Amino acid sequence: MVEIELDGRKVEVPEGSMVMHAAEKAGTYIPHFCYHKKLSIAANCRMCLVDVEKAPKPLPACATPVTQGMIVRTKSDKAIKAQQGVMEFLLINHPLDCPICDQGGECQLQDLAVGYGAGKSRYSEEKRVVFHKNVGPLISMEEMSRCIHCTRCVRFGQEIAGQMELGMAHRGEHSEIQTFVGRTVDSELSGNMIDICPVGALTSKPFRYSARTWELSRRKSVSPHDSTGANLVVQVKGNEVMRVVPLENEAVNECWIADRDRFSYEALNSDERLTTPMLKQGGQWKPVDWTTALEYVANGLKQIKAEKGAAAIAALGSEHSTVEELHLLAQLVRGLGSENIDTALRAADAGFRAEAGKAFWLGTSIASLSQLDRAFVVGSFLRKDHPLFAQRLRQAARQGAQVLALGAAEDNWLMPVAARITAAPSAWVQELAGVAAAIASVKGASAPVAGEATDASRRLADALLSGERKAILLGNAAVQHPQASTLLALANWIGAQTGASVGVMGAAANTVGAQLVKARPGQGGRTAAQLLGDQPAKALVLLNTDPVLDAANPAAAAKAVAAAEMVVVLSPFKTGLDYADVLLPAAPFTETSGSFVNAEGRLQSFVGVVKARGETRPAWKILRVLGNLLGLSGFEYDSSEQVRNAALGVSTELGDRLSNSIQAQASATPVAQGLERLTAVPIYATDALVRRASSLQLTRDGRDAALVGLPQALWNELGLQGQGAQVRVAQAGAGEAVLTAQLDASLPATVVRVPAGLPETAALGAMFGAISVTKA
Repeated sequence: MVEIELDGRKVEVPEGSMVMHAAEKAGTYIPHFCYHKKLSIAANCRMCLVDVEKAPKPLPACATPVTQGMIVRTKSDKAIKAQQGVMEFLLINHPLDCPICDQGGECQLQDLAVGYGAGKSRYSEEKRVVFHKNVGPLISMEEMSRCIHCTRCVRFGQEIAGQMELGMAHRGEHSEIQTFVGRTVDSELSGNMIDICPVGALTSKPFRYSARTWELSRRKSVSPHDSTGANLVVQVKGNEVMRVVPLENEAVNECWIADRDRFSYEALNSDERLTTPMLKQGGQWKPVDWTTALEYVANGLKQIKAEKGAAAIAALGSEHSTVEELHLLAQLVRGLGSENIDTALRAADAGFRAEAGKAFWLGTSIASLSQLDRAFVVGSFLRKDHPLFAQRLRQAARQGAQVLALGAAEDNWLMPVAARITAAPSAWVQELAGVAAAIASVKGASAPVAGEATDASRRLADALLSGERKAILLGNAAVQHPQASTLLALANWIGAQTGASVGVMGAAANTVGAQLVKARPGQGGRTAAQLLGDQPAKALVLLNTDPVLDAANPAAAAKAVAAAEMVVVLSPFKTGLDYADVLLPAAPFTETSGSFVNAEGRLQSFVGVVKARGETRPAWKILRVLGNLLGLSGFEYDSSEQVRNAALGVSTELGDRLSNSIQAQASATPVAQGLERLTAVPIYATDALVRRASSLQLTRDGRDAALVGLPQALWNELGLQGQGAQVRVAQAGAGEAVLTAQLDASLPATVVRVPAGLPETAALGAMFGAISVTKA
């Protein structure tokens, strides 16, 4: 530690720290623009000049290393005069457009100009003008004349997002921040550039000119999308959500959020909102009051139970629903005498279930991902499935960690991958068994599945046997794999042999919570795959889900919901109009209180931030009233907190209920012959909110979501050329789809990459399995 004197106070900081770090520790504010605690030091803006004793002139606090006994003054005349001089230079070219600037009211330059700027400028020359640029549907660069060249956005792209999408061109007063040859900004984390811009140069395109910042009420919430559980500040005006920004939580999302967390709020105000209960009568949808709708549902469920038995009733929920909603959904079904309740709609392996009362989880803390030495990611489209986990692993890789991968496509994760095995999905178990065999030969143990060690698996094994902090992480594709339980059993064995933690990343905001509240089939109950396959239910209650888009086999799911005698949909949106009988408007996360349990097992509760739209009601209240109408016990709740405590107990510590151990007998099956399907759920097709967020759908990820990836051999065989080539994709027992193909040379020769969760591919069958492709 080094001790310095800062404004007359002694401060101790680690060796190698800068004066700025010492000031932060002492609680002393030094004005700055280019410095950001999460980014590298650039020392561009010079606003943080301070007076260091024995130095001939002021020095930048962000780039001046501390030395023992150093004396620093941040408020001396010398320091203040230097800072005022810098401010004068910064304002020479700055446009006088604060009244119309979107950043007005939360602009660092505006704030500091009050303290350090002069009343009038000494410069009468013309101000510099920078031509605006179009960089996509999320970020506005209309007013780049305001840019002060702090390069925060450039460094964010390089260091956090992993790709340098913005850079500085030209020199001197002609310098401009711009994209490379007119490209768009396409990172899944790009919106963070808006937050860190200290002036109004980068602003939110969807929010632009819709409200002034001081008109907005700020309310805390939690992201309902992926399993990070990112903390949010939802900004509201006139009972409408206007903007979403990150709430800093170092243990969860640091100060970043993904673009889908930030911009999915557009769906809340879309025309597709369901705001009144509706009944289908004679093939026509009619609005009805709540009493009529709920009595219709209760009577229908009673009648089907009486005629067909309790086992004819089933419920399917989305893992984007809250703990409270899923607990009451499970209680409702079990109260009627059925065990047909499931939320794992994309699961293909019925044996992939945690022990009773427990849940699969990340196996380590989210924060620890940044500190790993080795990370072995199995079956994941990491960047698009878990943008903030990918960002953590990127930080680890920057510090020398080795990232290892097993998958069927070589997506660019924007970080160095030290060793990778790329194989068809049907070969994943054998490849992982090969890694286990390589470890077994070193450790003198016997692997649970017979496998053959290859050069690639030995490289992976050597990496896992070295290093101290290690994690094996199963991604969404591994969990949705037909042999998911074998993959987890093998991962557990490898973890035990190498000292690595083993984790399941989890697809949705409440994947862990859904398991903890037992929203899974009980003894004799049918899984989602069975209910939406060859064993459909007569009465189906759907919570926040559209099986045709969310199921492992959409073609089979469409038949199953069409065959049901009664389908009840609880959703914020007009979902299932062609197969549902009742639509009940359930509140989205901004209009209800509830809780999510994220991948690390952290229980996070939130409250509604706006009043419910129209006749919308929180889903937990709808289910509570249904339970009362059906005469079931255990539905006497007055608040969501009471439901949460009934579901999880009063303690918020869930660690003893998290376990990745699995009873499945690990076994390998033969590798498939012929073409097989690899399925990714595109980042903006994962749930009802992002599907209806118009700006997200206009991004490159949104526009290109329905593309089919073909390996080089198949591309040549079909004689396809250039962009826009059309192919016909078909699966046995399902329909077919005509889609635009693109060449993906990283795919194994027998693998075709087809997305799920999209209307364009809803006629197709299982997410994994045989597939045929012909030229359209």
